Amino acid sequence: MRAVLQRVKQARVTVDGRETGAIGAGLLVLLGVHRDDTPKDVTWMADKVVNLRIFEDEQGRMNRSVIDIAGEILVVSQFTLLGDCRKGRRPSWSHAAPPEMADRLYRDFVRAIEARGIRTATGEFQAMMEVSLVNSGPVTMLLDSHKIF
Repeated sequence: MRAVLQRVKQARVTVDGRETGAIGAGLLVLLGVHRDDTPKDVTWMADKVVNLRIFEDEQGRMNRSVIDIAGEILVVSQFTLLGDCRKGRRPSWSHAAPPEMADRLYRDFVRAIEARGIRTATGEFQAMMEVSLVNSGPVTMLLDSHKIF
């Protein structure tokens, strides 16, 4: 499972002009599901996302998590995070999970975040989405449950 986390002041996602999810301060999580992902990857990613200390404390140090600031999370599925661009000019999608599996693990991830007491909003799986955000910092982190980076 691969994720791009962006610390935001606000974020929203729309599909065909219809808002499907919006949050205030917190994290925008772009989530890609790998073909080898399991429920273990979901748990690892959810724990990492909610506990990662990337929000500033009173001294201006990144020492608080989204839980600590009572923030919100917007989760947007993005299979293109699994695109392999090392060869040629067209990405290979061979590492991305098949749609049925990806949808199930994406929904499991959202439920895992919600189970940790965080208000969560989402995009729409397999839809053409427009995501807007006000990045705070900017702070952007890359996570991979297979620990590639």
